[in-house]
Amino acid sequence: MKGSKATVLTLAEKCKNILASNWQARLNTIKADAKGSKEDLHTSKVKYILKKGRPYIWIPEKDVHNVNTIIDERGSLAVACPFPGPLANLLRSIKKLPERIALLGDVCPLKDGMAQLAMGSIKEVIQSEQRAMNESTYTVSSVLNSSNLITTSRSESLKELLDGGGKYRVYRFNIRSCMFVDGYGRTHEVESEDFERSKVDPLASFSAKLIDGINRSEARRRALILFCLIYLNANARGTLSALSLPSTILLRPRGETGEKIRGRWFTPWMLENSRLQHID
Repeated sequence: MKGSKATVLTLAEKCKNILASNWQARLNTIKADAKGSKEDLHTSKVKYILKKGRPYIWIPEKDVHNVNTIIDERGSLAVACPFPGPLANLLRSIKKLPERIALLGDVCPLKDGMAQLAMGSIKEVIQSEQRAMNESTYTVSSVLNSSNLITTSRSESLKELLDGGGKYRVYRFNIRSCMFVDGYGRTHEVESEDFERSKVDPLASFSAKLIDGINRSEARRRALILFCLIYLNANARGTLSALSLPSTILLRPRGETGEKIRGRWFTPWMLENSRLQHID
């Protein structure tokens, strides 16, 4: 399904925010043998980073993807949820399907020199996340630090790519087209040019930590409901539909004159009837 140019650009931003907020995806490649590509697909979970709008993928050395892409570079990359961790299962349990994306393109191996640069980019991502947390206000840092380190931290998840515990091959995923799937299961095609022009929300990479950090505090959850009532003119039940970004999630309130209020980050996600409980 295609829409107007303005709608397409908005969907492109949603797609890029979903891609930026996660670091793991499902990679699909066409199974191959000595006679060439077959029609069957091989699927496995991979880790990635987003650099200059393109996903860079780390595939375990023994994964069949490495053989498949020698014969046929075509592949697809699916991000099933804007935020990793247990929140996706919780949303499904209350029949709130998360928005998700599927990318079609070519899985291209990096030469040794470029692969080393990609490894350096992982270090930059980890350092950038830590620097942002250190420079944030007390209120924001307390929310971020109270989240589950294992399930919501991009840094902790990517560190295992650097510690030498496993061998990986690095690929660049060249995007040819993008499919956005909304919360109702409807698909929307996004052209690669629109995807490339779209910008990433600077908070997208912290969405999982912010959501989990707020959900771990009763006081924060109640403050979020109050925020929705005042700033969004919506009750908790309507919070999801009141949001315009898919990364869904992040909103910074403004004062009466329109200026941004420093140090007041909230996460208006669906606290439906205030019944979402602590996520382990």
